[in-house]
Amino acid sequence: MCCFGLYEKIIDSIIHFFKDIKNNIKFITPIVLGVFIGVFLFGNILRVVFNKFNMEASFAFIGLILGSINLVIKQSNIRKVSFIHILCMLLTFSLSIYFIALESTLDIISDVHSNSYLILAGVFMSAGVVIPGISKTVILMLLGLYEMYLSAISTINLSFLIPIGIGLLIGGIIFLCIINFLFKIAKSYTYFAIIGFILGSIFVIYPGFSFDIHGWISIALLMISFMIGLKLSNLKNN
Repeated sequence: MCCFGLYEKIIDSIIHFFKDIKNNIKFITPIVLGVFIGVFLFGNILRVVFNKFNMEASFAFIGLILGSINLVIKQSNIRKVSFIHILCMLLTFSLSIYFIALESTLDIISDVHSNSYLILAGVFMSAGVVIPGISKTVILMLLGLYEMYLSAISTINLSFLIPIGIGLLIGGIIFLCIINFLFKIAKSYTYFAIIGFILGSIFVIYPGFSFDIHGWISIALLMISFMIGLKLSNLKNN
């Protein structure tokens, strides 16, 4: 959402929902419907595409992300990039890379936890929902709940999902308020921190590279999708 210029607007609409219920509903409803339509209508299509053309599809998405970063920079309303902006970006980028590295080294714990622990886990997990580039998978692995979460989703285990959902709601509100506060006191620095997370998240979907026809097609798709993302960000700014 950040790459499409909607991140700040969504946060503001959720936090100040009751101040202008009618307009906030009009703004949020199409986005929610779009998410559900995308998941149910295109979810299986994308799954097939990624299974059969993983490298090509991944590079196309990376190109879109890179091309859209221009819009994120414009949203920061920055006139001149300072050392602190670069530092914020590098810190969050490094944090993303650290989380990605953790994902491949963590051992999965399968102990049964109490409802209070699951609620707390949902609070931490909400950071991966609200903040671009933070991996929910890594957070669940750190808490020893990843396999249980996947199992609960597949079996619709409400005794697990309800406490997690409560924690997600509580944590989501907390993190939304924090980010909204940061936008007010240090908007440009916050956006550059988000850019660091977004750049780090590219390594999550990076599939590797091979010097064959698939590799060259992937590079071509990356360049095309980068130009599309750049064009869309310019249109959004006009």
